[in-house]
Amino acid sequence: MEYRNKLVLAPMVRVGTLPFRLLAAQYGADITYGEEIIDHKMLKCDRQINELIGSTDFVEKGTKNVVFRTCDEEKDTVVFQIGTSDAVRALATAQLVCNDVAAVDINMGCPKSFSVSGGMGAALLSKPELIHDILTTLRRNLNTPVTCKIRLLKSPHDTVELARRIEKTGVSALAVHGRKVPDRPRDPAKWNEIADVVSALSIPVIANGDVFEYDDFERIKSATGASSVMVARGALWNASMFSPEGKVSYEAVKREYIRKCILWDNDLKSTKHTLKEMIMHYSCLELPEGKAVIKSESMADLA
Repeated sequence: MEYRNKLVLAPMVRVGTLPFRLLAAQYGADITYGEEIIDHKMLKCDRQINELIGSTDFVEKGTKNVVFRTCDEEKDTVVFQIGTSDAVRALATAQLVCNDVAAVDINMGCPKSFSVSGGMGAALLSKPELIHDILTTLRRNLNTPVTCKIRLLKSPHDTVELARRIEKTGVSALAVHGRKVPDRPRDPAKWNEIADVVSALSIPVIANGDVFEYDDFERIKSATGASSVMVARGALWNASMFSPEGKVSYEAVKREYIRKCILWDNDLKSTKHTLKEMIMHYSCLELPEGKAVIKSESMADLA
């Protein structure tokens, strides 16, 4: 797994499913992160080959609930992101999936309550010893590359110090979201503080924050010196932003997304959630299209 000069799809809860990852890859994403999956949930899963659609599924025991779905097409580019607060559970989860993905990543930046309340995501930022324990445990026991994604801490100095500790664990790369935990998406990303991290480390740093157009990839790389660039909302709104040839129409992207959701038997609720997020950027859920998506009871309705 090479982390230099790459365009990367960020992990997004309820969005980063197989169809959306393949959509981003089709338009030019070099590396695609899955949504954060909690270790407890993954450890309740059995690995199954879905011969009907050609996927590898991790299915919750006793149910038909697919917690993670992947396929050979993305095996060399997909990163499995783990939500964890325990080194032993993190390793067990990684061992379950490591032969089917290109790398595993530990989420250390998610500010959402479901993650932080369990001591995961951004809650890890204040626990450097636990971070060290989790990452070194994974590195010592896996042949698969290990990375993590953090947010900025209260001061640039604190962020750099944590990044240096993370580098010493032997991770392959570090993704840095240029916002602090209390910051909202409307708050500007602090590219200058990502630059501080880049200048302090020798491993690849993946810069994340306020990337919405293809030209922004070069802008943030120039401003930060980062090896690669990660994008979330810009890709959600129009995944073709990864294309050097320019965006295709939002309508075309939506149709291609639904086509992939049907081909890969994506969960209806997940598909509707992503479509609603797309629509809200360009339109309104109170208009006919939005209402129709909300009322849809099947993939056929969405199509």
